[in-house]
Amino acid sequence: MKVIAFTGPSGTGKSFRAIGVAHDHQCDGIIDDGLLIEGTKILAGTSAKTEQNKVQAVKRAIFMDKDHCAEVKKALEGSSITNLLVIGTSDKMAVTICKRLGLPKPSAYVHIQDIATTREMKKARDLRIKEGKHIVPVPTIELKPHLSGVLVDLPHRLFGRNKKHHDTAEKSIVRPAFSYYGKISVTDYVVSDIVRIVVGKNKNVDRITSIKVRRPADASRGMTIYLDLVLYFGSQIFDVVKQLQTKIKLKVEGMTSMPVRDINVSIRSLTVRNDNAR
Repeated sequence: MKVIAFTGPSGTGKSFRAIGVAHDHQCDGIIDDGLLIEGTKILAGTSAKTEQNKVQAVKRAIFMDKDHCAEVKKALEGSSITNLLVIGTSDKMAVTICKRLGLPKPSAYVHIQDIATTREMKKARDLRIKEGKHIVPVPTIELKPHLSGVLVDLPHRLFGRNKKHHDTAEKSIVRPAFSYYGKISVTDYVVSDIVRIVVGKNKNVDRITSIKVRRPADASRGMTIYLDLVLYFGSQIFDVVKQLQTKIKLKVEGMTSMPVRDINVSIRSLTVRNDNAR
């Protein structure tokens, strides 16, 4: 197995750039913060961000726990990974990880300073320090089962308008909007069709009168979906809207790997259900 090391100081944006570096060096696997990732799937390991303090986090990241190390070793042996990207805060850390996992020493080293500007690294560090956000280079649907108990922010809180929250340092996990296989363009028509399918399965909705999708210039901030509906009389409006928001967000993000910031639902009117149409 060929190993490429990707190193740089903590919080300078390595995980955010991991997919691009892996693609450039034909790596089909990544070791990052205690996790073994193949393609867009977490194969094994536990994120260092689940630890309660920095000392334990470092131990987790360099696989000092025997069971954790053995789990990842076994997964590596059973995988089809031929080229592996190992991410660390220094060249020495990358070598230590390779040694513990029984891997060959890195054949090449990529340093964050060589591919990111000082301004970009400073911005990444500010995001880590001020907002406590840490990138994991996998889709949302992969993060949730592996990081239960740790906030998964996409990168905004669930549907909220002007919700205030205070996260503890480095407990907010985000994932970049990326495609492992290259650039994929998803039109608004696709998003609208997904929304129609989700809404069409809700028996409390009579019809959709309008769907609009708005995307900011910075795609990582997430799209906003505007939805106008007609509900059947007697529906619990708040419950129906909340349920639709949750399902639409889950489906759109799961099927497109694009973050959804807000889903604004307007109830235009109520209509009487036709008993014969039930």
